Amino acid sequence: MLKLPVEDIINKINSEDVFSAVSEDYSFTLKISSYAPYVCGAVHDGHQFRKDLWDNCLHTEYDRWYEEDPETKNMVISHPIIIAGCDSRFEYDLNRSPENAIYEDAWGKQLWKAPLPENEHQKSLSKHELFYKVVHALISKIEQKFGVAIVYDMHSYNLKRWNREVPTWNLGTANVDNERFGNVIASWRQSLSEMKLPNGIKSTSKINDTFQGNGYFLKFITQNFKNTLVLATEIAKVYCDEYNQVMYPEVVAAVEKELRTRLPRHATNFYNTYRPK
Repeated sequence: MLKLPVEDIINKINSEDVFSAVSEDYSFTLKISSYAPYVCGAVHDGHQFRKDLWDNCLHTEYDRWYEEDPETKNMVISHPIIIAGCDSRFEYDLNRSPENAIYEDAWGKQLWKAPLPENEHQKSLSKHELFYKVVHALISKIEQKFGVAIVYDMHSYNLKRWNREVPTWNLGTANVDNERFGNVIASWRQSLSEMKLPNGIKSTSKINDTFQGNGYFLKFITQNFKNTLVLATEIAKVYCDEYNQVMYPEVVAAVEKELRTRLPRHATNFYNTYRPK
């Protein structure tokens, strides 16, 4: 993996180079093993938290982990194009607009002991800005090359937070063109429901049940690219013990194995349906 400034990453995308890189500031990674009409994103996979911020933060390391989406990058690790955050959403949230990306409070608890200094604010927001410059270059290249693109926006959500039965998988579609893409959304939901998972986990799936797909990553791409569908795909945290911070690697591996075939098959069907004729 190369360490590259964002300008070099964008130049490589524009030249259609195959590469794997971490940004110069270590805030995100991008792997392109081949150019395909689909992209996997894991914007909340990161857990890094700048040491400069530790003493001023009221949330514990566990508090942060609980709200992040660990292992979402590993669930799609075999696919040709993966962009993923390395930093915790508690520093800046890539799935929020720049104006709202830095929390003052998080899930009902004040985040900072003292207001964040402006220089710390700007240091984090600059990383948010550079990430989206790369996203724009990447989707521009995919649309230019294939005419259409589909982005699998991978997230997880806290299963035990809900006092009702919730699905293993939730698709958030409130901000995409359901009239145009309804069939491909329905087929993705159906495919997720057919997964075979260990430990007696049933792979149920619903649309807009727990979340509606209101994230900035989805909105940014959807608003800037008219021929790209973003599928906000959330797995309940059946792959870990949320309260004891224990991962279940056999469940992560099973999800990755299922997505290894289901995801490219779905993306191929999307491309064959919507590509320019």
